Amino acid sequence: QVQLVESGGGLVQAGGSLRLSCAASGRILSINVMGWYRQAPGKQRELVARSPNAGSTNYADSVKGRFTISRDNAKNTVYLQMNALKPEDTAVYYCNAEVMGTDYRYREVWGQGTLVTVSS
Repeated sequence: QVQLVESGGGLVQAGGSLRLSCAASGRILSINVMGWYRQAPGKQRELVARSPNAGSTNYADSVKGRFTISRDNAKNTVYLQMNALKPEDTAVYYCNAEVMGTDYRYREVWGQGTLVTVSS
């Protein structure tokens, strides 16, 4: 069983910063993509940023230049540094990963979500 555990959410004023962390644990042979999605009240879940093992990272246009995704593969951890936060960034942020377990099959795994609230 593979789990993703997020941390780092909270309440911040507009213009402030937060850093989210997501650690994968369990029987993991390999992790392909790690990324962050978010879901605001009344809206669909959307991609924020993703970091594949090979290739370049992807960002939503709305966060380019403000958010930075990074990975520590030795720790099976992905981070999301969020700067210049805006009220419209308020959402539940979910960690996502494509993980190869001991059966040598990739599965998509989601974290439980962490709430980020940006006050104006």
